[in-house]
Amino acid sequence: MKKYQTLLYYCYSTIADAEQFAADHLKFCKSLGLTGRIIVADEGLNGTVSGTPEACKAYMDAVHADERFAKTEFKIDNVDEPSFVKMHVRYKSEIVHSGLRDPQMINPQVKTGKHLEPQEFLAMKDDEDVVILDVRSNYEHSLGRFKNAVTLDIENFRDFPSKINELAKYKDKKILTYCTGGIKCEKASALLLHEGFENVYQLHGGIIKYGKEAGGEDFEGKCYVFDNRLAVDVNSVNPVTVSTCFNCGKKTEKMINCANPECNEHFTQCDECGWQMEGCCSDACKEHPRKRVYDGTGYYVKVPQPVAPKKAKVQLAE
Repeated sequence: MKKYQTLLYYCYSTIADAEQFAADHLKFCKSLGLTGRIIVADEGLNGTVSGTPEACKAYMDAVHADERFAKTEFKIDNVDEPSFVKMHVRYKSEIVHSGLRDPQMINPQVKTGKHLEPQEFLAMKDDEDVVILDVRSNYEHSLGRFKNAVTLDIENFRDFPSKINELAKYKDKKILTYCTGGIKCEKASALLLHEGFENVYQLHGGIIKYGKEAGGEDFEGKCYVFDNRLAVDVNSVNPVTVSTCFNCGKKTEKMINCANPECNEHFTQCDECGWQMEGCCSDACKEHPRKRVYDGTGYYVKVPQPVAPKKAKVQLAE
């Protein structure tokens, strides 16, 4: 039996003093012995936390006890060790960076695409009038994606709005959007509706929930996750490998960060090339003076950067 759990969740719900909430929430998470990364914004919460089953249950109970977050859905993975080294809670302008900050135009609390449960998504995805749309970044969908999905050439989700015109040819189709846990689809589907797409849907709970409830059928490859696991299995029905080593082209599902911190590129690399290149994407990065020591995982703990407060200095609650 695995000793720890990792929780993935988000909730769009207005937080009146989000900056102070972030400071208090960090103290609470540390009191439970959790590790993880949580983003707090005026529009809600977005987090992945990891700890013992007891600590995770206490955390979920506390979140659900707050009426603002009572409907939060947690995706739970059992893991051998905590998926993070430290605990970070940061206040930001959005819980997922999209650049869509005008609540009069895009507000997931008011209008989004129709949520499809995993079994509903499975039943619809192969219909002739359906387009499956991956709203994630290049490095994510290069590692794994739904069979026949439309992918976009974007480095970050904030690039998604600029790709709307490329999707105009699908306006007469049913658009089924998906992402890792569902959070990006809330804004992506809302933007599609705002731009005149009429039949817009989203996979509720994202790829992670689909893997748990629909066996991950027809999801090809692995799913990128934002913790030290980097990639997780999804498909237990008809799994295949679709990603290839950046350096040699051999099939591999291993995703790493370049050992050169000034590059830090996300890319797939086989074990053989990993050790040969010392976890780097190129010879130039391999020779970089700040190159980090490669231990075979390609995961590096980020050094936290100070974030300037929006208002007055925040004090932790006693």
